[in-house]
Parts: sequence; structure tokens; C-alpha cells
Amino acid sequence: MNFSSDNIQLFLAVLDRGSFSAAARALNRVPSAVSMAIGNLEAELGYALFERGSREVRATAQALALEPHARLIAEQLGLLQVHALELSQGLESSLTVAVVPDIDHRPLLAAIAVLGERYPLLDIQLLSAPQEHALQLLDSGRADLCVAFAGLQVDALRGFQHIGSELLVATLSPAHPALRAGRIHNLEDLVNVRQILVCSRDLPISDPRSLIGASHWSTDSFDLALQMVEAGLGWGDLPLARVAPLIAQGRLVRLNFGNTRNALELPLHVLWRKQQPVRQAARLLIEKLASPSVEMASGE
Repeated sequence: MNFSSDNIQLFLAVLDRGSFSAAARALNRVPSAVSMAIGNLEAELGYALFERGSREVRATAQALALEPHARLIAEQLGLLQVHALELSQGLESSLTVAVVPDIDHRPLLAAIAVLGERYPLLDIQLLSAPQEHALQLLDSGRADLCVAFAGLQVDALRGFQHIGSELLVATLSPAHPALRAGRIHNLEDLVNVRQILVCSRDLPISDPRSLIGASHWSTDSFDLALQMVEAGLGWGDLPLARVAPLIAQGRLVRLNFGNTRNALELPLHVLWRKQQPVRQAARLLIEKLASPSVEMASGE
């Protein structure tokens, strides 16, 4: 007799309750059936799992050695059964989320943690991509959801839920020549300073709100863009939530303008394709992202 889900359940029930009769009551079986099943398992293994007493049984050293593995298997079987039931009720087997890199990802990760606790066997994939590329991943069906900045126009083929906002601030290295020479007083002075952009390599920028500099260098990696700005290669409109520690450390400077406030607040949306149904896990993630406890908003 090999270990099966049934005799693992019996084995653990006897371990937990200390007698065949108590295990039988818990499993709604007769004590003789439990005793016989354990006896057959012991015969197959070639050693005793329990020392029999008049009313109770005591686990042997071999049984205690097997216990952690048996509990792990029982837990996994339980998760498998729950997941199989949820799949029959409409839960998707996987969920892919495209997310723009230049936002605070902590609220998204908090929402995904809730999703992982609720559906532990759900396969979740996060794809980091610049704004236009992230939307392309959604539109092409490679992503089920997309967390991105709200566009200037509403796309009739996409559904969306507002989930907060991100505050972008113009930042520059304290060693940049333009800053040291005192050439930046107003926002328009940045036109003559190279701008570092996080954007797609292949797709044109569709939202002009962040385009100011006449000269641009770009990368599809936020981390690399941040390093480029810190290295003095140009200025960047970067999320305050991500750069605030560097500003506090003096590694970056948040510019002060005489003619406007240095803050571009952009709404954040979670988007999906209208032609495809939003399934169970995706709905829960949207709900958690939109709830106040995980709202994607960054303050000053």
C-alpha cells in the first residue's frame, strides 16, 4: 500500500487525536476500519507507526519523522482541492499584469499579496513596461490587466478603474552644470537641458505632458533612468514616491520654479479589455487596488 490522500488523512487524524476511535469519530468512520487501514500501511512500510495501548496509541519515532512531510502533503492536497473547485466556479488559472515602471509599486504589491493569500495556487506574472508598451501588452492580450497612467483620451475598447495618482517632480543632480551655474529659474528653462525619459524603444510617446526638453535621452528601465539623472546626464520628471529618499540624502535636487509648482499629478488607472470578461482573480485585484487601504497615491 503506497501513501495516498486517504491514508495520509487517517495517519494525521490518529496522530492528532491519540486513538483510533477518536480519529474514526472525526472522520465519520468506524474504528475497525481506521485500525485496519493503519495496520495495512504499517505492514507495507515494514515498521510500526503507533504503539497500541488499551485506549490510546502513541506515535513511534518513525511516525514522528514522517509527520512533517505528511502535513505538508495534506496541506498541498487541500489547496489543490480548493483550487480545483475555484477553477470550476470561474477562477482563472493565471493572471498577467502589465505595470508601468515609473510609479510607486508598493500598493500594487500589497494588493497582489492579498490575492496570493486568497488564491495561493494562482499563477501571477508581472510585466514591467513603459506606458505605451504596457498598453500594447494589454491590447494584444499578453496581459489581462494593466496598471498605467491615465491617457488624455478615453479608449472605447478598454475598461478602467481609477486607483489613485502619482506625483512626478522635475529632479536634477546637484552636480549638473545648469544647476551649478544658476540657469534654471522657471519651468521653461528646462527646454535647454537634456531630459531623461522612461519610454518604449519602439512605440511613440502618446502623452506629451511629460515632454519639455528639446533634447531627450531615453531608456525603458526606470532604475537606469534614475541612475542617468543622478549621474548628471540630464533631468527627469520622476515619481516623488520613488525619489524622495534620494532628495533627502542630497543625491538629487527637486527643482524650484518661480512661475509654477514643481509637481505633475497624473491619475493612475487599472485597465482591461472590454471584449474579454474580467474573471474572478482580476476582479478581486481591481477591487483591492481601488480600495482606500491600498490606494496608489503619493503625497508631498
